[in-house]
Amino acid sequence: MISQKEIPRVIWIHALLIIAIGLAALYSASFNNARAGQTVFYEQLWCALGAIVIMWALSHTDYRRFFEVSYAAYAISVVLLVLVLVLGRQALGATRWFSVGGFFSFQPSEFSKLAVILMLGRYFSQRRPRLSFDATSILRRAVDYFLVPLMLTGISIFLIFKQPDLGTAILIFGIFLVMLFMSGLSFKMFAAFIAAVLAAVPFIWHVLKTYQRDRLLVFMNPSHDPTGAGYTITQSKIAVGSGQLLGKGWLAGTQNQLNFLPERHTDFIFSVIGEEWGLAGAMFTVYCYAALIYCGFLIAGHHKDRFGQMAAVGMVGILAMQVVINIGMVVGLFPVVGITLPLVSYGRTSFVVFAVMLGFLLNLSKRRTMF
Repeated sequence: MISQKEIPRVIWIHALLIIAIGLAALYSASFNNARAGQTVFYEQLWCALGAIVIMWALSHTDYRRFFEVSYAAYAISVVLLVLVLVLGRQALGATRWFSVGGFFSFQPSEFSKLAVILMLGRYFSQRRPRLSFDATSILRRAVDYFLVPLMLTGISIFLIFKQPDLGTAILIFGIFLVMLFMSGLSFKMFAAFIAAVLAAVPFIWHVLKTYQRDRLLVFMNPSHDPTGAGYTITQSKIAVGSGQLLGKGWLAGTQNQLNFLPERHTDFIFSVIGEEWGLAGAMFTVYCYAALIYCGFLIAGHHKDRFGQMAAVGMVGILAMQVVINIGMVVGLFPVVGITLPLVSYGRTSFVVFAVMLGFLLNLSKRRTMF
């Protein structure tokens, strides 16, 4: 078991390793990229340097400042999600970005991940499950402890889904489930809600876009549309498998360098790691994430402040879900839903948001309320 004093060092080491892996993979992914040149690497490099400074600064800033601004951050995130639907830049059939001066892009849905976690952390930290079991008390508990946070989270999910961004909408709903479960809600109420969600799943098919349905069909039948919706995942699996144990070498991946693999600088960058560094490099990357997630759960499990504990659960939970879904998507275990690999895939807003989360966890790990 890692001691409290060792946690910050372990987080720093593995976060920096992941950032280094991401920059090396992104350089390779952009080296001969016909769709995204090496500009994306240099943009990410400068972003990484800034993110490291943000992590350091937040590790020395009282985490309770996040409590004070949590509701304001949520309100701002909702306003930005509304504005991006009206004023945002469209790319690849989605309206998800604000473009500033033509050289800087900001993605509100990434900020919403952090804002929703802080909002739910504060909301649940200020409420405790009631012990009374009369009908009125149960109804009040359901509204106050369950329906209100569900409605607040649902606003963000709906606006993100309208962009459309199915992957981020799924992540935010997933983090709501994690934080709801950890909040102290009774298991019966939680299980009833999960049952209701599962019952509603078949109806979701009718609100999906055509390309989203095609991705699900490809997942269920890999031979469906091999040159269309199934092309990217087929090339991704070829890339990962061809890397074998030690990989083909940096800048030597054929699927990567010969432009057979679309979106390899964003959602499918793990394919580049698997092809060029093999199973060894892929597993080392997974290990670095596992170390971060383990330290995060140690912090959440031993922290005595309710808000710090709930926010940490949310941050570690979304990191773990995003890593698992992205890697599972790349190797064909999950359908393609457009989720990036944290601190590795190209995306400056996402990079900064996860740096903020790690800075928050670093600050929590230094508090005397730990252990």
